[in-house]
Amino acid sequence: HYTRKCEKCESPEAVDTKQLLYVQQREFAATTPADNSVSVLGSDDATTCHLVVLRHTGSGATCLAHCDGSSTCTEVPLIVSAVTSRSAPAKEGRLELHLVGGFDDDRRTSHSLSLSILAAFQKQTEEIHLETCCITDMNDIIKDGIHRPVVYGIGVNVKTGHVFPASFTHRGPAEELRSARSFSGGQMVEVYDSSRELVKIEPCRWTPNNDMAFWLSQDDETILQYLSTSPHAEPPHFVHHIKSTIQFLLDHPSADGLFPGGQPQLYRRAEDGRWKRA
Repeated sequence: HYTRKCEKCESPEAVDTKQLLYVQQREFAATTPADNSVSVLGSDDATTCHLVVLRHTGSGATCLAHCDGSSTCTEVPLIVSAVTSRSAPAKEGRLELHLVGGFDDDRRTSHSLSLSILAAFQKQTEEIHLETCCITDMNDIIKDGIHRPVVYGIGVNVKTGHVFPASFTHRGPAEELRSARSFSGGQMVEVYDSSRELVKIEPCRWTPNNDMAFWLSQDDETILQYLSTSPHAEPPHFVHHIKSTIQFLLDHPSADGLFPGGQPQLYRRAEDGRWKRA
């Protein structure tokens, strides 16, 4: 069951990093209002990507995912399961869905992702209510003759369920490692253990590829043209982000050394509000 609503968006809020869990591309994270380490789930830098929030109004269990279309039909059941598994005792309430992202891009990448996400949620056995639909054409603005997204990032307050446009200065912990994982073809993964309040980066693998060094010497225009799904709509830090991710992959030709003994990297919220290795 879907209801549609598209609101005029406010300007992005800056989020206090001490309460934030940032979700990168091809990641999802879920938690409940009882969490003492995370009050806001957030993600940004979505151009053709879509940001998905699913919340159970009874339990308050909330999941945020950053979907790029790599495997939507397998990702959506993971999102639903992340919320329903944390809502088992809740008798009252319903599942509410918020979709934000994409724009009217030339390659129509956003359009196909919008349709595949809606179709995947429609196939779920649970009754899901679409509360916010700010995607593709409904998230499009023309500036200087170029189509761009209105909203690039969102946060969701886990305690209240409030979903809002947001921007982030901190995208950790382990920002470069997590970027390298998705850049080198990793699938959608869950990055938070809400029962232990730990960010959990599971061991991943990538193949050494020295050809990638080629991109470090290229100008911004070339990188945007070949490594972006939407060259004219990327945020200003896109090229720097791509180059730092490639440099990280070149510095670590194998990921094995990053996961001693094949164990995941764990991060706990420290007293100063930062994520520290556990």
